[in-house]
Amino acid sequence: MTEAASASIRLIDIGANLTHDSFDADRDPVIARAQAQGVARFIVTGSDAAHSRKAYDLSRAYPGRLFFTAGVHPHHAKDCTGDTEGELRVLLGHPEAVAVGECGLDFFRNFSPPDVQRRVFEQQLDIAVTTGKPVFLHQRDAHADFMEILKRYRPRLARAVVHCFTGDARELQDYLALECHIGLTGWICDERRGQHLREAVTSIPSDKLMIETDSPYLIPRDLSPKPATHRNEPMHLRHIAAVVAGCLDKPLERLARETTENAERFFALPVSPATG
Repeated sequence: MTEAASASIRLIDIGANLTHDSFDADRDPVIARAQAQGVARFIVTGSDAAHSRKAYDLSRAYPGRLFFTAGVHPHHAKDCTGDTEGELRVLLGHPEAVAVGECGLDFFRNFSPPDVQRRVFEQQLDIAVTTGKPVFLHQRDAHADFMEILKRYRPRLARAVVHCFTGDARELQDYLALECHIGLTGWICDERRGQHLREAVTSIPSDKLMIETDSPYLIPRDLSPKPATHRNEPMHLRHIAAVVAGCLDKPLERLARETTENAERFFALPVSPATG
């Protein structure tokens, strides 16, 4: 790749948990390293009311570069109070707020009881309907229940992305049938668990695909040289993009342009000069 081509790549990490305490000591350098690798903008994930507030504060510190979602991850559904919905609605009223979530169902460990997860998921979908914001979705080991709820709400939702998709071909087709976008992470780089994604990605329409790190989680296993720690960083989005591009037999520049334009449309972001 030429230096000029490398400089032209502009990526958007649609799912970065930059409020995580593992970034407290070096958050600014983490963001700078990512930008040096072409990650021009970030969607900071809100996983509960407190972290959604922190995501808002972070987005204010990096105007035009960081945006955020406000929501409650299913793991934290049990911690919702009578004030949570109001707090989320206030946060979603800020211009930096671009989606409701991370919300959904996770029956893998059931950190929150399934009935509570369902109730809080529907509550957040109601918020998305009334605010007109897209939804940033999470599903693990709960596909049937997740689909039953999502099907009821989907006609009234502006847009929906299934973030950190790791499911099988049937699940993928179910989501695409509902006109959902699909977010891929470094899971696709895992030679043990990600081979099915390398095959499935060819079934995702180019206008429905977005990429993310889900940092500090899911560091790509095939990085070379191996990082000193297991903490994932947004700078690795470029590596993920290259792997996805390889699976699709596309130049990295094209994959970067397509996924960036998809993210700009999905989250209603200002179009950057590099893509506009």
